[in-house]
Amino acid sequence: MILNDYTSPNYNDRADDCAPSMIVIHYTGMKTAQAALQRLCNPEAEVSAHYVIDEDGTLYQLVDEDKRAWHAGVSEWEGCTDINSASIGIELVNPGHEFGYHPFPHEQMAALAKLCKDIMSRHEIKTVLGHEDVAPGRKQDPGELFDWFWLDQHGVPNIHSE
Repeated sequence: MILNDYTSPNYNDRADDCAPSMIVIHYTGMKTAQAALQRLCNPEAEVSAHYVIDEDGTLYQLVDEDKRAWHAGVSEWEGCTDINSASIGIELVNPGHEFGYHPFPHEQMAALAKLCKDIMSRHEIKTVLGHEDVAPGRKQDPGELFDWFWLDQHGVPNIHSE
């Protein structure tokens, strides 16, 4: 179930009508889901994601998939330097390394797997990776406690399971 209680103004059109070819997974790095949702929907923050998944599996869509959410920042993957135009960004609620990083709950991971499989089938996406993969040295999410193997075993192949 997708909740649309929050809509972010922080998006624009994808470059040259670029279709998404990858999914980038993040953690919010904030203490609560409410704090993360407010920040991702604040025009002054100039940051967003297509989706946020709370620890209990609640799913929020903040930006339409056909738009360019602002989640990757300065990043690169296999020659692509406009990751925001080429991807769909998913934020997982987790306080991150600064506020008490912990493993991602089963309900959250199950919701992520379901969402990724749906997105991958609709957009013919084959590449699933983390923010740390497209911005190494600058970002560390979703981090070492994110279970890439579990995600692969639940139908979402990713660069960490190859």
